[in-house]
Amino acid sequence: MKRGSGLNNFAGAEGGTPSLSPKIRDALAKLDDALFAIWDLGDNVLLAWTHEDGELRFLAVRHYTIAESVHSGAAHPNQKKDAIGFVNEILAGSKHLAPDRFREVCREFGADPQTLRVDFRVGTDVDVELINELVRRYSVSLVRGRAVVLLDAVEFSLQPPLDQMAMLNSLSFSVNSAYRQLLSKEIDVNFARTTTGDGFYVWNRATNPGANVELYKLMMLILADNAVAQRKARSEWVPKLRAAFHVGEHYEFHQVEGLNPTTFSYIVGQVTVDLARMIEKSLPGQILLGDFEVREEIRPGRFIRYDTVDFVERTAATLDHLNGLVISGGRIENIRCYLTGQSLGSGRYMVNRYHIRDKHDTSRVVYNAKINIHRENTEPIFLGIQRDDLWAFATAKVETLNRDAEQTGSYFIRP
Repeated sequence: MKRGSGLNNFAGAEGGTPSLSPKIRDALAKLDDALFAIWDLGDNVLLAWTHEDGELRFLAVRHYTIAESVHSGAAHPNQKKDAIGFVNEILAGSKHLAPDRFREVCREFGADPQTLRVDFRVGTDVDVELINELVRRYSVSLVRGRAVVLLDAVEFSLQPPLDQMAMLNSLSFSVNSAYRQLLSKEIDVNFARTTTGDGFYVWNRATNPGANVELYKLMMLILADNAVAQRKARSEWVPKLRAAFHVGEHYEFHQVEGLNPTTFSYIVGQVTVDLARMIEKSLPGQILLGDFEVREEIRPGRFIRYDTVDFVERTAATLDHLNGLVISGGRIENIRCYLTGQSLGSGRYMVNRYHIRDKHDTSRVVYNAKINIHRENTEPIFLGIQRDDLWAFATAKVETLNRDAEQTGSYFIRP
């Protein structure tokens, strides 16, 4: 049995593969075969690579070494460094390291590199990032500051298996339909998803500024497509959804499928834990946002910071771009998204911040979101739950944020 080359997986990915000569493609296919052998069906993890003197060098460790090095501190026994910080620094950075840094990391893990000779020049014949993508498929990456959406089908576990299958297919169609709509506006969300059993985690693999905003727009259109499908459905096969959106860090990796790493990735980390706990407390039809603060690089050396409220306001300011999209025969006239709270009159609102406790008695802060989509010559689509209808939302505490007061320098939180 001949396995498929990992190089083929990048042909349709963001940016695709560059124009490569048959000779270079053959050399890369041989490189992928060599990485596959080092990976050894998942027994090893490729952490980093470098190139020097016409050779490629790869650091591979046993799959359990990463966790062991964190718990024992064995990754750097002679230095007073934080083990978790050290390992996360390696997992969060580029897989390609400068030769000196690569040798240092090899010493820290007490591992000798694997050396391969190749028939191409890195950076000239083959871009560094293309090799990075080959290596990532056999590696683990830590991603920081990335948004993830959790879409959950309400009462999914109570349905017969055939109905569950139909519900997941319906949700999958809504995801694909929303993605197609964004592409028509030249918003290229390089989205990925993995099933939770009752729904999907969805995230944007793109790392450009605004990638998190683009994912929020994708979530809006997924929920809108699902809402319209529910109106038209004559059965229970279109699931009622609840959604959670959060920004945080997670590990991304590929599992073994047959002889190969899967063509799609899995994620696990604090952001997925938070989303799962948030969704446990949410009501059918509700949209929750986590309490996050992000430091985002908008261009080399320049960063901006934003929190959850800033994020929604920034997103709301860009929604005119979606006007004209057609959802179930109705052309979008305008979209409004906001976090709910008490009205102050004259179109001004407070923002409520809710404290919830999960099954482990851990407290989390969330916001309740609303999305209103108005369409030409047809009824609007209202997503989420109004503040006044949250009487069944189990919260331990509610705070009220006055954004106007914050802008005048007298920001306050009132219980």
